[in-house]
Amino acid sequence: MSVKNETDLEDQNAKTSQNKHPHSGSAKNESHPELSVVVPAYNEEPNIDELCSRLIAVLEGTHRTFEIVIVNDGSKDHTLDKLLQWQKKYPTVFRILDFNSNFGHHNALWAGFEHVRGDIIISMDADLQNPPEELPKLLEKTDEGYDYVGSYRLGKRQDAKWRDWASKIDNYLRGHITNIAMSDQGCMLRAYKRSIIDAIIHCGDYTAFIPVLAYKFASKYTEIGMRHAPRFQGETKYGLYYLLRTHFDLMTGFSLVPLQVFTLFGFVLASGNFLLVIYLLLRRIFIGPEAEGVFTLFAILFFMVSVAIVGIGLIGEYVGRTYQIVQGRPRYVLRKLYDTQK
Repeated sequence: MSVKNETDLEDQNAKTSQNKHPHSGSAKNESHPELSVVVPAYNEEPNIDELCSRLIAVLEGTHRTFEIVIVNDGSKDHTLDKLLQWQKKYPTVFRILDFNSNFGHHNALWAGFEHVRGDIIISMDADLQNPPEELPKLLEKTDEGYDYVGSYRLGKRQDAKWRDWASKIDNYLRGHITNIAMSDQGCMLRAYKRSIIDAIIHCGDYTAFIPVLAYKFASKYTEIGMRHAPRFQGETKYGLYYLLRTHFDLMTGFSLVPLQVFTLFGFVLASGNFLLVIYLLLRRIFIGPEAEGVFTLFAILFFMVSVAIVGIGLIGEYVGRTYQIVQGRPRYVLRKLYDTQK
């Protein structure tokens, strides 16, 4: 075979490979894609195939170079095996971070953010309740110049009623206590410019709540509505305790209002108790010893003790956050990074 024919054959093979994987792009684009998608996954084996196939189809339709960073958050099923199969099929697209145990949703997101290479970063959950087909709406807003695009769920939520009500109460309290104007903090389909991600990962807050941090760091923020679908398969990993834990992290991590309100309440109680002592002292002087009212005094005492316990717990939340930061423990332990380009 002549040199010319060999060259023509190589060019033809290159074109065939590029047509087979149009999202791969050039070597330069592979190392620095335009778009990165970060997905935490914990025991999501039934959802992986559907997630990856739909996500690939949507991202190819954007006509941008992209990567998909999936964080296996210590799954106990075959989530990792499924992910490795997809990486074998699309080696230049998938990058997989494998934790040695479960470190939580936000720590998984954090790890993904530390490893992304794109200029625009999109976060989403693996349960497909936020359909990947909604992703282009976020890109439209980032193209308009927004450096952080949040989202809120449209229509009726496809969750249990208690979760729906708990989320509404949480959003209401968070909005009034922290003065953070987010319609739906639980909707994780969001887009961030690279500058926002860099600011987040350099933040020293151990229990950082990523959507709120992004809101604080963004110079131009907007929200858009997203369809909310039922969970594709499996069960939710976020129960009542997780929602309460997130609520306390938000209250104590982004506002001093709880402490200030409790301090003001303490002054009101102290003033009322002072007046009560004066009243009882005057009755003792002018009326004499009395046996009546003992149970009332006990009720007042028990109330004050319960308030004091709540106050100790509130202070403990703030002290505990400081303790976690001083400890300096890692947010996560990465067992292995599966990246075919390294």
